[in-house]
Amino acid sequence: MGNIAGFGTTAEAVFQNVIKAAKEFYPIFSVYAIHITTVLSPDDCELILSNPIHNEKGFVYKLIHKWLRFGLLTSFGTKWQTRRKILTPVFHFSILRQFVSVFNEQAEQLVETLKNEECNKSYVKVNSVLTQFTLKTISETAMGTKLEFKNKKDQGYKKAVHDIGKILAYRVIHPWCLEEIGNLLFNSSFFKERMAVKILHDSTSAVIEEKEKIFVYAELPKDEHDVYKGKRRLAMLDLLLSAKKNEGIIDNEGIREEVDTFMFEGHDTITTALSFMLMLLANNKDVQERIYSELVEIFGDLNKKLTYNELQNLKYLERCTEESLRLYPSVFFITRNLGEDLQTTSGYLLPKGTQVALHIYSMHRNPDLYPDSEKFDPDRFLPENCQHRHPYAYPFSAGSRNCIGQKFAILEMKVVLCAILTKFILEPVDTPQSIVPVVDIILRTKDEIKVKFVPRD
Repeated sequence: MGNIAGFGTTAEAVFQNVIKAAKEFYPIFSVYAIHITTVLSPDDCELILSNPIHNEKGFVYKLIHKWLRFGLLTSFGTKWQTRRKILTPVFHFSILRQFVSVFNEQAEQLVETLKNEECNKSYVKVNSVLTQFTLKTISETAMGTKLEFKNKKDQGYKKAVHDIGKILAYRVIHPWCLEEIGNLLFNSSFFKERMAVKILHDSTSAVIEEKEKIFVYAELPKDEHDVYKGKRRLAMLDLLLSAKKNEGIIDNEGIREEVDTFMFEGHDTITTALSFMLMLLANNKDVQERIYSELVEIFGDLNKKLTYNELQNLKYLERCTEESLRLYPSVFFITRNLGEDLQTTSGYLLPKGTQVALHIYSMHRNPDLYPDSEKFDPDRFLPENCQHRHPYAYPFSAGSRNCIGQKFAILEMKVVLCAILTKFILEPVDTPQSIVPVVDIILRTKDEIKVKFVPRD
């Protein structure tokens, strides 16, 4: 595939040329300038994701080491196994059940913002509005701290998150900035990135220090049947502090790594997923109204607080969410450093140490896996339609390094979509044809997605 110069110099050009290469050179192609081999078939995806020897993330993840250091997202080996063991109970249903009240409260505030400030406009740029919502929810569920953005500290944290996202996006499409020496020499934002990281680390460390002073330690679950059943709401930080106190298997630096990791992954990916889904629902009125009918059927009174059990019954909404994530996966590619030689199903030998990218976006649009793949069709995820699908054709939950927060994400998305769709009808402004995806750490569009919110009678 030549080298990266042939892929263009803008984020949108690189994205489109990768999509083009994925179609033209299926099931595998290489970008020689940055030494990445991209695999596109679910069979090869399974070979890599199902084998723990390939669990080390690729060098692209170095971009976020300054901020996230070596938390669950970026670590591997024994450290990753230990952290995964600590964090798995955070996403047990008994803990998720407690988070629903946070989601409800913040979703109500979001709806009020849309009512009072946004819905009279000809359209709403949904990414910005949703970013504030998801930052507030992940702050309260991960750290047990409310962000209100009314003081300089909260505003500074929000700006630092925004700044580092922009800087990382720049580095993704400028490979000479991937390594720190190139970043220092050729990136004018090098020192701005360092300042943003310092603000983020200082903020998280201050919360941990303050929390530890007043914390009442809770016993960690011993197994899935022995979960914390207290009335006090637990944040992820509570369980990390418990792991430090009870077992001594993590220190404050490690706690900060994990809190920072979830602050990043728990707001940006969900913001992106919700933005695309609102756009899809606005363009598919029949789907939107079918969701509304399901809400009426399940809840009856649409003004009452949603409960965890009732949210589990929203089967059609869940299929819509899964189909939206198929079309627009927030994490649209992942990379691995091969831990041993790999013989691909198409006959290529990839030597140990090869940097491999799994291009999820292209795989989700493979018409052999998903007929009429560009169509938004939630019924693809009916049980009978999933039965014979390749298990790695939807790698959101595949392999030992699957998305630990997937149930958290789906639950939060359900709550906010319920809150929005009971109060508003969504009208299309942007369409799947008008948006321009770009290369970034996660899937984004060149311009913010626009949707019109019309209050329901």
